[in-house]
Amino acid sequence: MAFDAGIVLIWILFLALFPLAFFWLRRAWRIFVKRDYSEVALKRGESPPNPKKWAPATGILNLFAGAIALWIILGVPLWVATGISIGPFHEFDVWSAVAGSTIWIKIFADFIISRQAHPFTLGKKKKK
Repeated sequence: MAFDAGIVLIWILFLALFPLAFFWLRRAWRIFVKRDYSEVALKRGESPPNPKKWAPATGILNLFAGAIALWIILGVPLWVATGISIGPFHEFDVWSAVAGSTIWIKIFADFIISRQAHPFTLGKKKKK
């Protein structure tokens, strides 16, 4: 059996979805259920002046990204084992595109939310 780097990358992408889904869904749980806004729209490790304002956007983003990752985690093995498809899992190209797009969109959307939550001030910074 020859070494195939493509198979390794498939497994890395699929296995990476497990911790990503866990962290994203845990963050949504903390925001919506526990009302913990400590991880909302962080910029350089600092919370925005009003994290409660940005909590719904961050929570929904984490909830959707975690749900899509969970959908792939459950759908791919189900399709491989039984042939029953609960989504676009008939080919590697499709589910890997959904997984990769979800990861990148989540990264960019988190960046956009954090930059919107921390307003850019022009001029000199005022001393406190």
